[in-house]
Amino acid sequence: MSEPMLLIRNAELFAPARSGNRDLLIAGGRIVAIAPWIDPGEGVPVRVIDAGGRFAIPGLVDSLVHVSGGGGEGGFARRTPALDPRRAVAAGVTTVIGALGTDDVTRSHADLIACCRAAAVAGVSAYALTGSYRVPVRTLTGSVRDDLVLVPDVIGVGEIAIADHRGSQPSAEELARIAADARVGGLLAGKAGTVLVHVGDGADGLALLHLASDRHQVPTTQWHPTHLNRHAGLLDQAAAWVARGGSVDLTTSTSPALLAAGEVAADRALAQLLSAGVPVSRISLSSDGQASLPHFDAAGRLLGLEVADIASLHATLRSVVRAQGVPLELALPAFTSSPAAIWGLARKGRLVEGADADLLLLDPSTLAIETVIAGGRLREAG
Repeated sequence: MSEPMLLIRNAELFAPARSGNRDLLIAGGRIVAIAPWIDPGEGVPVRVIDAGGRFAIPGLVDSLVHVSGGGGEGGFARRTPALDPRRAVAAGVTTVIGALGTDDVTRSHADLIACCRAAAVAGVSAYALTGSYRVPVRTLTGSVRDDLVLVPDVIGVGEIAIADHRGSQPSAEELARIAADARVGGLLAGKAGTVLVHVGDGADGLALLHLASDRHQVPTTQWHPTHLNRHAGLLDQAAAWVARGGSVDLTTSTSPALLAAGEVAADRALAQLLSAGVPVSRISLSSDGQASLPHFDAAGRLLGLEVADIASLHATLRSVVRAQGVPLELALPAFTSSPAAIWGLARKGRLVEGADADLLLLDPSTLAIETVIAGGRLREAG
């Protein structure tokens, strides 16, 4: 017997634009109708949820999660565990982009894809990136292009590391070649082929991306640099990169040691970019969930390490609205529709007819998550 449809009544809709009080009808994992009042008809099995004026927002789209675990900079005992997808759901994250990072030796693409597929059991839509910090890029099939065309789970490349002592110190030509292969593979497969670029705290910052764009016929939209709130100087470079047509990603997980070292908290960083006129459509946020958060001294020696928390994404959404004073409808796209568009996920990040039924009901006064619907089904909220 098929599951009954879900009818959400009396929700204040943020789609992510504020759209007023609406009913939403969900069937087959999709939103099939949105209207001021929906009558499903007699004899139709429907479960009704009265939102009572709560805010209905799209499920959060996390641009970088180490789904199969990360870390390892401090040795084998410092490897971080794989993501428990129930934690993602409890934190309102219904879509994740999974990637390898520093460790592509004891972590594999096969395991990454297996963890992404396992997340679907909890209702989390999980996609994978091929590659890691290392250049030349290690892939599943032997090439970036083949991975994108032949592996449905793979939608892009990353994290490719620049301006970081842990990276392979790629040249502008190597970076352009990776992006070109990702672009062609994406075109052939109907995917975005976005390249997630890990930006470290090196003094050169985004210079290599600018050089690759100056010298080669690869659109700036093919690269998506992350961790741009690592320090104030790097955040200042974000606006210039977006002005060239690019996009940027801010990291919500942090630690007291990283903040003391100069990292700009993600809520402040987003507020700063928006106040500077950077379009929210070119900004995403990511938790870097399950990554290690290492802190190095000036000589590159590891001083300490913490594990990034996927719940930091929703916590940042709350703080950017409540502490930084950014209206919810202005901030929300950076957590939903913008990353969905950057990664080419047409049915994610928006509450419109035909979209995947991933949505949250929030307390209007606190923005706390009260209800999570992922894949069209009620899930357990945090």
